[in-house]
Amino acid sequence: MTSKITPKMLQQLRETIASVISNAKAYDVPGLCRRLGLADGTEEEAFKSKFRYAHKRVVELNVEAAIKCARELATEDDDYSLVELLAKVDELSDPVITTITRRRLMGLFKNKPLATEIKEIEFIRAIWPIAQMPAPIQGGGYTLEDDIYRHTIENDDLSQDELLEHLGLLTCSRAQLSKFLEAVTSPEFQEEEVQSQFASKINELLLKDGYTLQQIGVISGSPHYKVQKCSSGAPADQEITKSLAAFEPDQIQPRWEAALTSRSTDPERAITLARTLLEDVCKWILHEAGEMWAEHDDLPALYKKLAKVLKLAPDDHTEQIFKQILGSCQSIVESLGSLRNKLGDAHSIGPKRVKPHARHAELAVNLAGAMATFLISTWNERQKKM
Repeated sequence: MTSKITPKMLQQLRETIASVISNAKAYDVPGLCRRLGLADGTEEEAFKSKFRYAHKRVVELNVEAAIKCARELATEDDDYSLVELLAKVDELSDPVITTITRRRLMGLFKNKPLATEIKEIEFIRAIWPIAQMPAPIQGGGYTLEDDIYRHTIENDDLSQDELLEHLGLLTCSRAQLSKFLEAVTSPEFQEEEVQSQFASKINELLLKDGYTLQQIGVISGSPHYKVQKCSSGAPADQEITKSLAAFEPDQIQPRWEAALTSRSTDPERAITLARTLLEDVCKWILHEAGEMWAEHDDLPALYKKLAKVLKLAPDDHTEQIFKQILGSCQSIVESLGSLRNKLGDAHSIGPKRVKPHARHAELAVNLAGAMATFLISTWNERQKKM
């Protein structure tokens, strides 16, 4: 991790440490520096300039020592800029949520309130220490809270994009961005309908950078979300995406993307999309092969017809192991159809139907994706032999 810290970041870390130390009373600065393992000095030197006193001692620290010093200082002073910088250091080895994604996330809130259950200024206070953060245009002792109050409450001349940019959404740590996204989809701050809409759209954007807004529980009957790294299955997701995009980029690949997005936020929809994805692939290959199907054909019927074309029926093979594998493929297809009928959103839920969880959706989508790529690969191989 330390090897990824640039000279500029190290300089910023040193200056932030010195700045936070200088917030202390002059007569406390020497003692604070001693507790942080920095060189000793006199109160007289500290009274001349607290910042220079601290900076003189911090500037000699190497990367490891500077990080250690910053962490120890953060236990005494939870200064936002220091905590943010440490979070960015901790995130250096993780996938980046790009500026492109952050701008698109900001776009979701254009002309929309950040919270529907409480006042927006109260929501912002819950996420950022705006009373301690400087205003965008410094001077006169104004804080970011003063600036937001002036331009969103006393006046209405600050767009939502500008507000979020002032809050640092484009440059903040992933931890702070996650805190915002989790709050903006929390039932504590958001009506359930709005919560669900935001969660789905946010998740769709985060997936592109290797993260997901995962439902981790329920609060008072409403879903509770947390930003997490995509599971270890993400590389397979990417390979399936490439395969489906190469096969049919306009309908099948977007349906797969929608299924991926819905796995954690809308399991019922994801299960329905998983089956529809396989139906689409079967129909597409049957069409390319010059075979017919009926509109009323369900997934098992479509697969049965396609299996004959691709010679995937167990009876088409003599090796027992292949017969078992292909028989299992047929069972998977039939099970996906059954799962969709029982747990998907294609039919009325009824009063006693089991509600699927994210793990059910992940299983259905992953199985459908694997089967779809297998069918496409088999069809491509057969075409080469024609």
